[in-house]
Amino acid sequence: MLATAFFWLGFAASIGIGFVYFRDLGDVSQMILKVKRSNMVRFIRHEYQLIGAGLAAAAVMAVAHLGFGAGPAWIFWLALALVIILYGFPWIWVHLGLRNQMDSAKFYSIEEARKYLNPAESVVVIEKDGVARAHPDHQLMRPHLAGNDEGLAGENVVMTYCAMANLGLGYRPEIAGDKLELEVLAQHGNNLILRDNGTGEPIQHIYGWRERDGKNGPKMTPWPTFRMSFRGFQKAYPEGTVFLNKPSSNPFLILLDFVTEAAFSLGIAKQHREECPVMDNMSHYDNRLPNKTYVWGINIDDDAVCYTQDFIVAQGNLIAATVGGRKIVVAYDPIYESIGAYYNDGDQPVSRIDFFGESDQGKLARVENFKAGLFWHVWVEFFPYTDINRLWTKERQVA
Repeated sequence: MLATAFFWLGFAASIGIGFVYFRDLGDVSQMILKVKRSNMVRFIRHEYQLIGAGLAAAAVMAVAHLGFGAGPAWIFWLALALVIILYGFPWIWVHLGLRNQMDSAKFYSIEEARKYLNPAESVVVIEKDGVARAHPDHQLMRPHLAGNDEGLAGENVVMTYCAMANLGLGYRPEIAGDKLELEVLAQHGNNLILRDNGTGEPIQHIYGWRERDGKNGPKMTPWPTFRMSFRGFQKAYPEGTVFLNKPSSNPFLILLDFVTEAAFSLGIAKQHREECPVMDNMSHYDNRLPNKTYVWGINIDDDAVCYTQDFIVAQGNLIAATVGGRKIVVAYDPIYESIGAYYNDGDQPVSRIDFFGESDQGKLARVENFKAGLFWHVWVEFFPYTDINRLWTKERQVA
């Protein structure tokens, strides 16, 4: 009688926790289920404790059945198969399939990169003192994080990427002086959620702060990040390097990576094509622009504005505005096929600026909080108070 009770308790606990694990961190589950962010955050924080409890419950069930004959055999074997799937799939997907390259990314010459990239392909770029790294979307799609010990001209900067948002952001992977051990865990609102393994805290990719710290607490420092075509990158930085995610030499990982990237490619292609998000876990909708419009966004303090390329071009490739009390210039450079945002801290307006920030008012620094070419529906999910195509002041804006 006692063995039977342990069998059913073990069955219920192992399957229940396994279902929650699969639901919250299984990723593909969000194509069917609308997962609450609070549930996802809870499992991210306590992943290994919950997995341990669930597997311990499965062990109790197994002992009760195999050692004492408790419970129907068909239920036991079915439950065991479900345990393997519910626990195995999310863990392999998250920790092996999405293994990042935060400290081990390899960057190659432009000559080598030409074998893998179309000249018109969009690349996400970070730069310091003329040293530049380009990151093609399809190469970043699986690892999500790319950096190495060399850093960017000696600067500790890692590229973080969310394929669902079409958003690459350079960050210094540290908060309040503490180096972070970042891992890709999930997505919500069509934006990546990372985990700082040192504290177990989730970090929303687009924000860069730990959940426990909140928006007013310490956060990762963003690094100016911009998009351009690969051919534009070659013109601007002929000595630049390119991130390539070449196949592993491990046969198991080759197969796993093939399956992971095939699944990603199908889903992300649909994400770019269709109006409805592939994983519709959004909480905010705004029809001022079509969902999949690419926008270039700036957020400073509690102010946010985004621009479309068509609008920038229609304004003569140059826009001046104020965001969060800072004067900024947004410009499109047709030679390098890139939109950039720069601070104008001088007293005079800028009437001319090039890709490198050289203007008639001197050299201007790039805006570090610039989000280049992400989907409108993702931008407005996290910055619902945003203006669109603002000119000069908040009072003068064009929708």
